[in-house]
Amino acid sequence: MTLERELTARKALVAIGSNLAVGGTSPPDLVGNAINRLSLLPGGVTARSRIYRTPAIPENSGPDYANAAVQFGWWDTAESLLALLHGIEADAGRRRGARWGPRTLDLDLIALGDMVAPDEDTWREWRNLPPEELAIQAPDRLVLPHPRLQDRAFVLVPLADIAPDWRHPVTGLSVLRMLELLPPGQASDARPVDSNSLPKAPGGTIWPAGSTAPGDDTWHA
Repeated sequence: MTLERELTARKALVAIGSNLAVGGTSPPDLVGNAINRLSLLPGGVTARSRIYRTPAIPENSGPDYANAAVQFGWWDTAESLLALLHGIEADAGRRRGARWGPRTLDLDLIALGDMVAPDEDTWREWRNLPPEELAIQAPDRLVLPHPRLQDRAFVLVPLADIAPDWRHPVTGLSVLRMLELLPPGQASDARPVDSNSLPKAPGGTIWPAGSTAPGDDTWHA
């Protein structure tokens, strides 16, 4: 890797979630498998969170999620990274249906360095869209940073493990500050699954094959 390439790498922050098993693979396994796939990128994953269990949103819309977040360097375009993430989702059996329906794997590009895309006006438009509109509308292009980042404990709690001081390029708020501004009780809804969800060394397995949340049939295949 050349020095020039190293200097142009941008920090990618990706949120990972799953609440549907595939065959014999539980949601925590699917999340761990996705992290391991991303670890194969040039430079590998530079930071990974614990795996958390979080309630589905909207309330009662499906089983609980397994959520995590990772950080890695990316040298290409945001669109090429999004295509890579969609490919990993498809390999895990992801089929795009209901806007906020259950899914086998969800890889959200949260931020790419300090990029604001496609522009600040569009970001603000999606940031300020009422929830009822968000439930039926989706952007026709990539919007960065993710416009609902600051509203989601299931994103912010894992991000706080790996990038607590990352600052939003529009609002200037850090991940920790956004977490503090969530409504009371939301952050506590995100719970580390168990000791297996602690981060491992780069290149190691984040979640042992065949593992599930102890005593919980909602995550069994």
